[in-house]
Amino acid sequence: MFACVARGALLSGAAAVCLIASPVSAQQVGPAPGDTLDPSSPLAPLPDLGVAWPDLGDSPDASDAAPTDRPGTALAEMQERRYDFHVEGLEGIDDSLLRERFGELSTLDANDDEPANAAQIDRRAREDAATLVTLLRGQGYYGAAVLPRIAAGGDRISVVLEAEPGPRYRLSAVELPGLDAEEAEAADLRRSLGLSADDPADADAIAAAVERLRVRAGATGFAFARVGAPELVVDHATRTAILQVPVETGGARRFGQIRAVSNGVFGADHVAEIARFAPGDPYRAAEVEDLRRAILQTGLVSSVRIAPLMGETPDTVDLSVALEPAPPRTIAGELGYGTGEGVRAEVSWTHRNLFPPEGALTLRGVLGTREQQGTVLFRRSNFHGRDRVLTGQFAVAHVERDAYDANTYSLAASLERQTNIFFQKTWTWSIGGELVASDERDVIAATGQPRRRTYLVGAVPTTLNYDGSDDLLDPRTGFRLGGRVSPELSLVGQAFGYVRAQLDASGYQPVGDDVVLAGRVRLGTIFGAPRDAIAPSRRFYAGGGASVRGYSYQAIGPRDPDNDPVGGRSLAEFSIEARVKAFGNFGFVPFLDGGNIYTDFLPDLSRFRFGTGLGVRYYSSFGPIRLDVGTPLNPRRGDPRVTVYVSLGQAF
Repeated sequence: MFACVARGALLSGAAAVCLIASPVSAQQVGPAPGDTLDPSSPLAPLPDLGVAWPDLGDSPDASDAAPTDRPGTALAEMQERRYDFHVEGLEGIDDSLLRERFGELSTLDANDDEPANAAQIDRRAREDAATLVTLLRGQGYYGAAVLPRIAAGGDRISVVLEAEPGPRYRLSAVELPGLDAEEAEAADLRRSLGLSADDPADADAIAAAVERLRVRAGATGFAFARVGAPELVVDHATRTAILQVPVETGGARRFGQIRAVSNGVFGADHVAEIARFAPGDPYRAAEVEDLRRAILQTGLVSSVRIAPLMGETPDTVDLSVALEPAPPRTIAGELGYGTGEGVRAEVSWTHRNLFPPEGALTLRGVLGTREQQGTVLFRRSNFHGRDRVLTGQFAVAHVERDAYDANTYSLAASLERQTNIFFQKTWTWSIGGELVASDERDVIAATGQPRRRTYLVGAVPTTLNYDGSDDLLDPRTGFRLGGRVSPELSLVGQAFGYVRAQLDASGYQPVGDDVVLAGRVRLGTIFGAPRDAIAPSRRFYAGGGASVRGYSYQAIGPRDPDNDPVGGRSLAEFSIEARVKAFGNFGFVPFLDGGNIYTDFLPDLSRFRFGTGLGVRYYSSFGPIRLDVGTPLNPRRGDPRVTVYVSLGQAF
């Protein structure tokens, strides 16, 4: 048996392989011992050295060359010619990756547009032959040989690499030395390797298997596991190889304590609140990576380094968490336009960690043609648990709508479980409280007589949402369900109570690679009080970019004698659209929307107002930018013929 062992990496992280050259017979090219060397004697011949080079002496280009002792060879060595080349003998190997790698590494291919002399082409051919042999051996063809052949062909030189891959070697055994001591987990780790006897001795497959083993060792609880470089023992006589992957598990561990390095952001206690594991849980490398991503998602740090440390007891592992602070302040702006809403500009200033840990303060101002608002917002992220957000808000607003004018002071607080683009949640919820004082002007619906009333409202809004879609901003499959219930107590002359409830559902179905059909339904009701007693700002309205496109904002539903909307106690809406990827990052969306507002507390699903139109989408790296142009199909007096909406994200 003729075998060897090679250690190290081969080609872009491929596993170590043994490169074996066939034995060659030695030749005596110098004097024997005791002979006297004559400096004037001719050199001994060196057979088989170099590549047989074509005699170009008879070529048209050589007719005017100066005479030499070896006219054909001398001309070939000096003259620069263009060349063509190709590889023969790989027809039986169906491996596009090997051909791709050879194309990237080939010296002949990289320089085939430039003329070269004989020595240059000879050197390139030899380099490519050696490269191809190495690549073939990486695929398991350890007996591979490649012979370069060069011939004249008109004005160009023809270079052929004749490959003889030979049979593909296979694994005769897969060994994991050092794993026997961990018998309980040994079988699981061996299965994770995914290689067994009779598999090809393929370097890429071995590299992938070793990486699977490393990942599985961390997932199984071995915080200090070390998986060594793979070693192959190649047997040319049997055309097989033995794979050895040394493993040191270091013993299974459980999570211990979190040790946070002083960083001015937040300490170990808050890191523990963010983590999805607790002390005593089995160590899992995936949960450590999840913690790292969650800390980055807070926006308060620019980098996170988490390193396992020996715990206080032999079976535990502590985590050292080092954070690099990010700039804590943000200034943001937003500009939008909607038919019926007018121009709206918003600017905000946020300090994301003014009240550590993760206690953010935001000052926000809105200035628009029909809305002005100032808000002070406190937000505490990861409040006593992952993804829980405590919010407190005080706002002063002036809003002008066709249905009413309102000057409002509001104080609100909520606790919610949120979703985001980094960790999209299946279930989210919120519960909160709200106190509102609002001075509102509207008209009596029956007579059109103006009136002004002041409302004091207390509410306890609660939401529950299910998200089974595949993407938060641009879903292609799945569905969503959301419900909101808000018991409210209102004081305007006398106290009375009522309940607002709303249900939203949407679904997404791909049709081919470039088309998604999307649909949405919304139902709402207010029961417990007549419409006229409810503050105009808290009634249901329909129409606009997030409702029935083609109509102005809040324009659908009952109207007063001046043709202005008055809102209602129930609503019903639907939307259907086809999201078509057209070219590059652009797409278009034909849509059909419909809906209506009703005076009774249950919608009777009649007298729908329909709108249709076409949207354009630009699919940016952070989500689709939406431009929708709609028109009403059955408009009433005062409805515009064309409406325009611009926003970030899909309509639903």
